[in-house]
Amino acid sequence: MSILRCLVFATLCASALHAAPPAAPAPTSKVKAGFAERDITPAIGMEQPGGYGKSYHRTFHDPCKVRAAVFDDGKKRVALVGTDTLIIPRKVVLDAREQIAKQCGITPDCVMVGASHSHSSGPVGMIQPGELDHATPFVQKLGYEESSMADAGFLLTVTKAIVDAVVWADKTKQPASLGFGRGHEDKVSFNRRMKMKNGLAYSHPGPGNPDIVDYAGPIDPEVGVIAAWDINTGAMLGCVVNFACHATTSPGGISANWIQYLEQTIQGAFQTRTPVVFLQGACGDITQVDNMSQYQRPGPEEWSRLVGGRVGAEAVKVILSMPKTTEATLDAKQKVFPIKRRIPSAERVKKSMEIVTQPKPAGDTTDWMFAKEIVMLDALVKKEPTCEVEVQAIQVGPVVCVSNPAEYFVANGLRIKKDSGFPMTFPTELANGCTGYVPTEEAFGPNGGGYETRLTYYSNLEVTAGTQMADAGIELSKQLKPDPMPEPPKIGRFGRAWTYGAVPPEVE
Repeated sequence: MSILRCLVFATLCASALHAAPPAAPAPTSKVKAGFAERDITPAIGMEQPGGYGKSYHRTFHDPCKVRAAVFDDGKKRVALVGTDTLIIPRKVVLDAREQIAKQCGITPDCVMVGASHSHSSGPVGMIQPGELDHATPFVQKLGYEESSMADAGFLLTVTKAIVDAVVWADKTKQPASLGFGRGHEDKVSFNRRMKMKNGLAYSHPGPGNPDIVDYAGPIDPEVGVIAAWDINTGAMLGCVVNFACHATTSPGGISANWIQYLEQTIQGAFQTRTPVVFLQGACGDITQVDNMSQYQRPGPEEWSRLVGGRVGAEAVKVILSMPKTTEATLDAKQKVFPIKRRIPSAERVKKSMEIVTQPKPAGDTTDWMFAKEIVMLDALVKKEPTCEVEVQAIQVGPVVCVSNPAEYFVANGLRIKKDSGFPMTFPTELANGCTGYVPTEEAFGPNGGGYETRLTYYSNLEVTAGTQMADAGIELSKQLKPDPMPEPPKIGRFGRAWTYGAVPPEVE
């Protein structure tokens, strides 16, 4: 071998000895995730929903948003959407789903849209545009001029925002690792229905009331979380949070309510601006008000921070602790069916008509207001004696989100959790439509009562409606096959003990 060839050979051998090791394979995932948000802040002067009469926004506190999460396992895509709204009208959901299917191909049965129930948000209810056009001019006046009413233009804004958020989340989705977990927060939510000495259950009878015996129902303290990270960069893509508590802290002016502080807490902890999709739990009888407390209540701003901050902090703890996975089965089921309405008696309608044909009183308007509701309900049931209800179950790995379109009593939500067959269940109320308050059957019994059982234009489904929705949600969940909860990596074979610590006690 020539000297030149020997030098070349030696150089190649040296290069091989000192060459960098082969690059590690790029991380892969069988699931993709995308998140997006859009603004739906109402304008000053628009109606503020949440009551039975007219009220208008006069100040601004913080933005209202639509937030969307899209998951893709290569076989199916599902979308979970949270809106900073009091309710989400059925027509908005149907229109948004149709446009989403056209623009990005996610099928309507795989899109769940829920409202946070923020009482400080934009005009999406209670009366819908044109809803009472079939009624007499007098009833139309009661509905359109004397009741809280949705704004047609704002509904279009919300619909477009839902579509844009889902389409963009789908377009920007990334290979992801997912985590699932639950926390416990029991200091900010309370059942507002109280057992009274007379044997009935009253809503908000007032702190310090000597006739209060106990809470009339439970709470759901579980904080459920799904989180997603970019598989390549490790950056958080977003998260989904489920918790049950009315959004009625109302810090002042237009606001997402305490949900803004939930999002701020999570984003601050992880130094991110990624969206936090909030899905309201079964909170028809759950608020931040503790009627058993002997202490003064916080102011609205402090109360909003307290609820949102504590729920957000619990979500942060869950996210920090959750094992991650790059696999998650996605699936969806839905059931659409009619539920009968409760029909006011002819005698009650007549008496209510006598009340509302008189001028509205200047002081306490309670009797007049609920008489108005009965007169409007009488017109409604003549046209629609039943209500179309959708119950939906969307699976993301070991989690199933089970929807209902109601302000749903927590006991029925807890029953769905118990019987769904999934490691984690997110009851999601006021989703895919709105049917008003839907109590348990017990609440209509001899020891029931309270505001939520009142018969109104807003709340009027038959006594068994809550049970029917729970049965449907459990039935749909059992048609799905849950993934097991991810676990941290297991340790390998035992090596050796830590020599610093493998010693008997030394006393000298």
